[in-house]
Amino acid sequence: MRQESKRLQEQTGWLPMPWRRTLPTLAWIAVLLWASAPAIGQTNGALGERPRVFLIDANLLVQSRARVAAGDEHLAAPMTKLRQEADEALEAGPFSVLDKEFVPPSGDKHDYMSLGPFWWPDPSKADGLPYLRRDGEVNPETQAYDRRPLGQMTSAVETLALAYFLTEHEPYAQHAARLLRVWFLDQQTRMNPHLEYGQAIPGRTEGRGIGIIDTAQLSRLVDAVGMLAASPSWTRADQEGLEAWFQQYLVWLRESNHGRDEDRTKNNHATWYDVQVVTFALFCGDDEAAREVLRNVPNRRIATQIEADGRQPLELARTRSWNYSTMNLRGMFALATLGEHLGVDLWNFQTDDGRSIRQALEWLIPYALGEKDWTHRQIREFEPTRLVPLLRRAAIAYEESRYERLAQQIGHDPADDLMQSLLQAPERTDDAGRKQPGSDHRGDR
Repeated sequence: MRQESKRLQEQTGWLPMPWRRTLPTLAWIAVLLWASAPAIGQTNGALGERPRVFLIDANLLVQSRARVAAGDEHLAAPMTKLRQEADEALEAGPFSVLDKEFVPPSGDKHDYMSLGPFWWPDPSKADGLPYLRRDGEVNPETQAYDRRPLGQMTSAVETLALAYFLTEHEPYAQHAARLLRVWFLDQQTRMNPHLEYGQAIPGRTEGRGIGIIDTAQLSRLVDAVGMLAASPSWTRADQEGLEAWFQQYLVWLRESNHGRDEDRTKNNHATWYDVQVVTFALFCGDDEAAREVLRNVPNRRIATQIEADGRQPLELARTRSWNYSTMNLRGMFALATLGEHLGVDLWNFQTDDGRSIRQALEWLIPYALGEKDWTHRQIREFEPTRLVPLLRRAAIAYEESRYERLAQQIGHDPADDLMQSLLQAPERTDDAGRKQPGSDHRGDR
């Protein structure tokens, strides 16, 4: 998960833990390997049933578990790596919002608190106030608040849940359940379900709507919870308690001033706000709320953020324009994946003048291939491989093998190998014997 951890660090400012160096996040398991969605509301009461997940292909999870149980030699090395990382995650935490040294303005340490990652003390002022913005440069002070432990908790739970689902090794589920209870459920240590003090700026504001992007990673966490459902360590009371927490958080997201502010933003913040609202609504069983948001995505997000030629101007204005362009498109792809649950087709939406998520992908391709020079501001290294997961997901969504060929042409990040190996659809070929999108391409790399 090294590459995804790096991306999340850039978005939120938290630093990855050692066990996240190689295992890619469950979000990209979903983005790369989605094929068919489980029915909404389906529960998982036994290990033989499909897990209730939203950004991940439940069928592929079940198939991969069967391959592991059968001793598939192709999975031996990645499973060894996964077990090593899960064993390290057994030593992680527990994490709690009470661990921070600072007390939020409310006086209640149960309230989540973070600092805007790109805000720094004013060197011309003795007290440094008010802080000044340095876009793209993460202030290390941010690590002293709740954003870093939230990321650590999420990372560990994801790793443990996947390892449990594939191996049925109960200690993995037991520790994942403990981490979840401490952060969300136990009265002595739980986080209150709001982000009133997210991404504060010293000398300017106690919290902002854009701080809501801190919890974008929780859209992955609820899928991890789905993989724990068959474990005796994760009880019905735990599940109901966590759903109640997310229901309260969902109400805050949709009705608070901060939530409404984030909803009104125009860039990646709006995209990832929608991802959270839809995912949490599905997790809580509120399909109508999820469907309402998804139906508005074409006009509110795609048509307003993507130009007819595929550019994303609001992301190009950032100091890491390539990173933000790919990150925002990842959010769009996540929404399209979620839409498959409810019959809302975002993959093929297109305005009269050609604005679409597919066109946004097409616009980025020549730069990843090196056919065009990226002339927009990019203060960090330009990494073409950021487009590879999107291309592989597009190959499946559009049944277009060209995208897979382009992904292979660009190359791959070694961090993707474990996920590709563990959760890969069985190899499929056409009548001519050619591999199709979603089949196993290990031999081609």
